[in-house]
Amino acid sequence: MNILKPRKILVDNLINIENLLDEITETEELENINLENYKESNIEINDITIEKSILHNTDIIDSNLSKNTFVEIEFDNCNFSNTKFENCTFIRCRFNNCKMTGDSFIDSLLNNVSFTESNLNYANFAMANMENILFDNTVLRNSNFQENKFKNIVFKNADLTQSQFFKSSLNGIDFSDSIIDGIIVSIEDLKGAIINEFQAVDLIGLIGVKIK
Repeated sequence: MNILKPRKILVDNLINIENLLDEITETEELENINLENYKESNIEINDITIEKSILHNTDIIDSNLSKNTFVEIEFDNCNFSNTKFENCTFIRCRFNNCKMTGDSFIDSLLNNVSFTESNLNYANFAMANMENILFDNTVLRNSNFQENKFKNIVFKNADLTQSQFFKSSLNGIDFSDSIIDGIIVSIEDLKGAIINEFQAVDLIGLIGVKIK
């Protein structure tokens, strides 16, 4: 699958900022910024747009970042644990080596977004519209996908142990090289999904069949 990545962002062309909260008090749109080694918790930032920027070693935890728009952003080695990204828009964004445990993406739009070597345990993607999404070597244990609109979703060496899919068609999605132990899904949603022979043995219990 061809995911449209952020255009090559040259650090030399970015404006270094030290305090995100100070910047957004003066404007609702930030572009070409470099935010590095920024640490905050229990903050609320809403209704802003950030474009063509890099966030590196940034920690914003236990916070509310809902109703924001992120366009062509590289998130590198960031920690957003227990943070709300509800009703947000992510377009051409990359998350690399990020910790996002317990994050909520409810009602968000994600288009051409990749998550690589990241931790999304207990993440909630309920009612999110997701197109051209890659989860690469990413942990999604106990994550929740509910009433999603999926188009071109790739799970590559992902860990979906005990994750839940409810009213979200998995037709055409390949789980064959991922871990799906204890996955919770209906037979109807599972139709058309691609799995390997070992996974088939685990999932056969969904139709009430026991192997002797």
